[in-house]
Amino acid sequence: MRIPFLSMFMVSPFEGLQEHAEKVKECAWAFQQAIECHIAEKCLTFEELRQDVIRLEDEADAIKRRIRGHMPKGTMMPVYNFLIFNYLREQDQVLDSVEDTLDWISFRSKPGIPAELAKDFILLVDAVIDPIEDLVTMVFEARKYFKNYSEKQRVAVKKIIHTLRRKEHEADKLEDIIKQKVFNMETDAVTIFHMVRLAEIIGSVADHAENAGDMMRAMLSK
Repeated sequence: MRIPFLSMFMVSPFEGLQEHAEKVKECAWAFQQAIECHIAEKCLTFEELRQDVIRLEDEADAIKRRIRGHMPKGTMMPVYNFLIFNYLREQDQVLDSVEDTLDWISFRSKPGIPAELAKDFILLVDAVIDPIEDLVTMVFEARKYFKNYSEKQRVAVKKIIHTLRRKEHEADKLEDIIKQKVFNMETDAVTIFHMVRLAEIIGSVADHAENAGDMMRAMLSK
């Protein structure tokens, strides 16, 4: 017989996971604005937005350390600690990829993203932002599931996990479109490398969001 999750200890780790997910979402908004700013070329606030992302990532790290440092010990739990840690790692790597993207742009901010690729990069960024927003909903719904173990709630969480997979696949297709266009552009080798790598790093945001969904599915099956 399963014991209600929140009765096992005073503070559920899912409260921390949701707080971390909210911070990831906040960081994603700054990330999206920074990319759009960079593409606009005349934008003067890219570096400020990048620093906002760095600050938010630091705040998320503090939440992550708190979660890891306050996990109960010697307590029977319906979810193994290592599954929670694995989930947290993937959710945190979403942030790492966001920060890595803006760092990569800053290494060669000029001449910027070629005009013929601007729309494709905006579509790719939009595609990876959607899964980040789903993470917040997924953790919220999972918190409710581990309180009452309702089958209806479990199905709701699994539906979000399936959505994450579908959106990651859509992001992959947009990433491939950019790569194909870049390799057929008449430009210098450095720009080709920079654009291809930029598309890969942005795409990894959705990869880690999908991986977080896989970790959540493992927790549901415990």
